[in-house]
Amino acid sequence: MSTTTRTTPRASVPDARRVGGLAAANARLLVRNRLTLVDGVLLPLAPLVMLAVTADEPAAGASTVSLALLFAYLFPVFYNLLSVVVTRRDELVLKRLRTGETTDAELVLALALPGVVVAVLVAAVVVPVAVALGMPWPADLALYALMVVTACVMFVAFALWTASWTRNAEAAQLTSAPVLLLAVAGSVVALVPEGVAEVLQRTPGGALDTLVQLAWLGGGADGTWAQALQPLLVLLAWTALALLLAQRSMRWEPRA
Repeated sequence: MSTTTRTTPRASVPDARRVGGLAAANARLLVRNRLTLVDGVLLPLAPLVMLAVTADEPAAGASTVSLALLFAYLFPVFYNLLSVVVTRRDELVLKRLRTGETTDAELVLALALPGVVVAVLVAAVVVPVAVALGMPWPADLALYALMVVTACVMFVAFALWTASWTRNAEAAQLTSAPVLLLAVAGSVVALVPEGVAEVLQRTPGGALDTLVQLAWLGGGADGTWAQALQPLLVLLAWTALALLLAQRSMRWEPRA
């Protein structure tokens, strides 16, 4: 990590007031940028239109839900945070904030919170919309909630890691590609040979798609959580890796 000198000691627990104030400022910037607003708020809701024709087939409907959630993770959480961190870093905003009372944890929380809130709201809205369009009620809401929270943490960490080697906001369109590929891999599992599918199911996107299917449709005689154990471990492993990469590589100011 970059070692910008601080003038105040670090607090052990993030201050909710500082985090809330900074997050509100970041949320206002998100709303003011029309392109970011469309990509971050409206685009994740677009796949729900497909439920009108896929809800009669529960497996296809669950795949549509998985796609909507994936958009929510990738745009308001991952790509928005990546762009914000790179832009604020190059403008020296992050460096200035770190010389005051704001701790690193508070700064990261404030930057990530608007996108995470959008993703969580999308995940919440998906449930009644899908049920209203003919999908069955989710079999396990606890598994669904755990998956959503874990995925948000993972994509926040991936955004911070990607920002560390992204030179500017324009370059983010290219540097985001590895994470985007890992994320969308789950959407093609049904279209590839079994051997390839087994590999893709161990990607973040593959694990997330499997967990959506299990959370919505259940695990049958073996039990939902028993079948969810492997994809959950895959998702947790990717989350741990993303957090480690972010922690080791985070940069708070431009390269010299």
